[in-house]
Amino acid sequence: MTEIDTSVPHSARIWNYWLGGKDNYPVDEEAGDAYTAVFPGIVTIARSSRAYLGRSIRHLVEEAGIRQFLDVGTGLPTVDNTHEVAQRSAPESRIVYVDNDPLVLTHARALLTSTDEGVTAYEDLSLYEPERILEAAARTLDLSRPTALILSGILGHVTDYDVARDLVARLLAGLPSGSYLDINDGSRGTDPDYEQAQDAYNETGAVPYLLRPVDRIAAFFDGLELVEPGIVSVPLWRPDGDTPPEPIGQHGGLGRKP
Repeated sequence: MTEIDTSVPHSARIWNYWLGGKDNYPVDEEAGDAYTAVFPGIVTIARSSRAYLGRSIRHLVEEAGIRQFLDVGTGLPTVDNTHEVAQRSAPESRIVYVDNDPLVLTHARALLTSTDEGVTAYEDLSLYEPERILEAAARTLDLSRPTALILSGILGHVTDYDVARDLVARLLAGLPSGSYLDINDGSRGTDPDYEQAQDAYNETGAVPYLLRPVDRIAAFFDGLELVEPGIVSVPLWRPDGDTPPEPIGQHGGLGRKP
C-alpha cells in the first residue's frame, strides 16, 4: 500500500475537513483554517457543492429514471456519497467510483458498501485515461443503458482547458443516448474574494485548482440538452426550502445526451 504523507497538507483531506469529515490530519486542519482565515466562504462552497450533488442525483434517480452512475474524481468519502443518495431512492442503483489517489484508495472500503439490490465498485484509474475508465466501468455497469457521468470538483485540476474538454467528450462518447453529464466546479465572476484566495493557494506549490469563467464550464455541455435551470451557481440549482439562496463561485448543472 502506498504510504500516506501526513507531514504536508492534501487538498482532498482539507476538503474532507471543511465538510466535517474525520479523514484528515492536523496539518490539513491547519491549512484549512489558514484558507478559511483568508476566505471563510470556502466552507459554504464545499458544503454547497456536496448539497448540489445530492439534489442532482435525486433528480437523476427520481425524475430521469437513471440507475447507473460513473463518478470520476471521487475524493474522500464523507456524508451523502453518490451511492448513498442514489440507493436511498432506488436501492437497485449501480455505482462505479474512479480515483487514482492513494489516500482515496485507502478509504475506498467506505465507498464499497451497497444495498443488497445494488452494486458499488471502485476503480483505481486516472481521469486522463477515459477509455480505460469506460472499459473498467463496463465490468459493473451496462453501458448500453443510460448512465450518469459525475465530475464533481475535478475538472479544475485539469489546467489545460482544451484537454479538460477532450476528456469529458471522450468519456461521454462511451455512453449511450439518454445518459447525463453532471458537473459542478469552481467558477470566476461571482466571488472575487474566493478567486483571490484560490489564486494565492495555487501559488503555494500545492496541486493547483483553477476557477473557470461560467461560459467555459457551460461549454463542457455543448451538444447536450440542459436540464432546467441550466448552468447556474450550485445553490440556485433546484434549491430545497423557501429561502432564496445566495450565488457562490461554484457552478454546475445537468445535461442529457440526445
